[in-house]
Amino acid sequence: MSIEVYRDPFGIPHLRADGPRELARAQGLVTARDRAWQLEVERHRAQGTTAAFLGAAETGWDAFVRQARLADTARRCHDRLDPETAAWVRAYVDGVNEGLPEGARRAPEFAATGLEPGRWEPWTPLAVWLSTHILFAGFPTKLWRDQVARRLGEEWTELFATDGPGTAGSNGWVVAGTRTAGGAPIVAGDPHRFIEAPGVYQQIRLSCPEHDVLGLAVPGVPGLAHFGHTGRVAWAITNAMADYQDLYRERLRRHADGRVEALGPAGWEPATAHTETIRVADAAAPVEIEVIETARGPVIIGAEGGTAAGGATGAGDGDTASAGSAAGAGAGTAGGATGAEDGPREWEAVSLRYPPRVTGESGFSVLPALLRARNVGDVDRALDRWIEPVNVVQAADADGGLLHRVAGYVPVRDRLNSLRVVPAWEAAHAWTGEAATTPRAEVEGHAVMANARGLAAPLGVEFAPPHRAERIDALLGASKSWTPSAMAAVHADTDNPSARRLLDAVRGTDEEGLSPAARQVRGTLLGWDRRMDADSADAGLYAAVRGAVVRRLAAHEAFAELREPAPYPELFRPWLALGPRVAFALETLLVAGPVPAGDVRRIVREAVEEVAAGEPPAAWGVTHRLAPWQALPDADDAQWPGLAGDHDCVLSTSSVPGYTDRSARASAARYVWDLADRGRSLWVVPFGASGVPGDPHHRDQLPLWLRGALAPVTTDWNDLVKEDHEQN
Repeated sequence: MSIEVYRDPFGIPHLRADGPRELARAQGLVTARDRAWQLEVERHRAQGTTAAFLGAAETGWDAFVRQARLADTARRCHDRLDPETAAWVRAYVDGVNEGLPEGARRAPEFAATGLEPGRWEPWTPLAVWLSTHILFAGFPTKLWRDQVARRLGEEWTELFATDGPGTAGSNGWVVAGTRTAGGAPIVAGDPHRFIEAPGVYQQIRLSCPEHDVLGLAVPGVPGLAHFGHTGRVAWAITNAMADYQDLYRERLRRHADGRVEALGPAGWEPATAHTETIRVADAAAPVEIEVIETARGPVIIGAEGGTAAGGATGAGDGDTASAGSAAGAGAGTAGGATGAEDGPREWEAVSLRYPPRVTGESGFSVLPALLRARNVGDVDRALDRWIEPVNVVQAADADGGLLHRVAGYVPVRDRLNSLRVVPAWEAAHAWTGEAATTPRAEVEGHAVMANARGLAAPLGVEFAPPHRAERIDALLGASKSWTPSAMAAVHADTDNPSARRLLDAVRGTDEEGLSPAARQVRGTLLGWDRRMDADSADAGLYAAVRGAVVRRLAAHEAFAELREPAPYPELFRPWLALGPRVAFALETLLVAGPVPAGDVRRIVREAVEEVAAGEPPAAWGVTHRLAPWQALPDADDAQWPGLAGDHDCVLSTSSVPGYTDRSARASAARYVWDLADRGRSLWVVPFGASGVPGDPHHRDQLPLWLRGALAPVTTDWNDLVKEDHEQN
């Protein structure tokens, strides 16, 4: 068995092997060498053991992962893999274990933390996949809607519906061969995720006699699940914004002998319960949590009802949780514990029901099938077995075939399940055991997927505003001879359609009632071209006024009840904080909601005056800076550059208006797959192919990514450099 490793000018690995299993081993081996620290962080995140080397700040995540039973679910799903897929995944794991020692020697983070690389198990890639996507569908939004309904009123339950700060989105489009210069389709787009350093996607090529595929891999997971090009067929995905995870309000009771029961539709029924210990670096003592599972699913809020009465609030906004407070936030009760002195103690909690835990299926058998695909029919059939996350998929082949469909498992159940936390004891909220039909559509000329309400509308509740989808559609309609290089202009478009409603509100202010400085601000905004360019002072002015409007709206008395801390773990705060919710629902709140129209007009006028009275805002890119997540943050984060774009631009770079202009979410990669000639395809990631600081390819793609440029895909083996060592 031989493995050959080649590199292109950006250090991107191109791998050749004798067969699929050998190639999977090679993928694991090279990924471990290039990204050992990233792999080990992901393994620990999937197991709930990050606090042991990263400290108390990670205790809340570790508690959630353990209480959600992610590692146990991964083991279940692995045990149900068909033998061929199981052997393929095992080969990848063997490669990871083989490459980790060398990779760890190259990565300074291991020495900095004292972490020793551990051993990957055959199920570890499945656990990494689950932990990467467990929050993808944004189930904590149901906690928020509960808060809105109880505190503001049932009629406002969906008032803040939007593509909020805790979700992930993407742009994607496919153009038919009749609309391209090469005469064959083009598939292009960019996934929007929280930006991590190293990046969440790995450019790689996997070649053996059975297939030759390049694309974007998830480090820690074999194959090319989301974005790939075989030479004959290419595929890509965006988040369908489907709702497929449910939260149940559980009534639990603990007997004197320690048994825990949950109230189900037929009465009290057994629940499983055990304790686990979370080691915390530099803490005086480890943290003990209880793991409870009912017939609905694992209890993720309120597991320790027998030891903590009342709602746990966790640390406040901006507070740093100690090990003890983080444990309370991760395991506090959702309701007060009650019970007679000699009887069982009763309390309320919240459980999570999610498809892999219920079905025991991960969808991993799709991954090797995609590598073998030769046309869109092959891709389509493979995706019939997809589980999660639920995606909108586009694919095209060299013969002109086109595919536009939703793939994934969405359970059939009561509509209220998709909106709120529902009572576990009511039979109406049980899953039927059936999966919803996944929609599909014909492609006429071109098709766009950008998380908006559309193809996946029957499967979800909250979708992205239509701005990105409509803007991409308009841009694609402007040409009938698209080339791969021309697609960069679509990726980098900074027009901000979502600004229109606030600009209309500014236009509606009484110019005569404004101060001279405010009239100047008003005039500048109304003459602005709506482009969120990094060097635009007008874009910076708009962002300052928008931020002032958001803060004043959030402070309005109509939202007073929502400013109280929600009684849920701190981990879910991004979904539960009022300020970000107002920021991302601003378009709606300017014309609808509990704030009277007269007050809205006053707020906009006061915001314009506030900005006019201060120092002139800086150009947009001065404050709108990249803020990637790193397991070990840099001591000086001022190094990160300024960005163009905004939340609803095609060049999507999200911040939280009114609270921070720093951008934590943006394009995690950009790609253009040309079906006429794969060698004319293009791609880029925010940083580089290597996860090792100081490596020449650690951040060599960042300049390209910042200016909206793309790197060439190299396909000719003669243009690649073979690494010195050949693996046998």
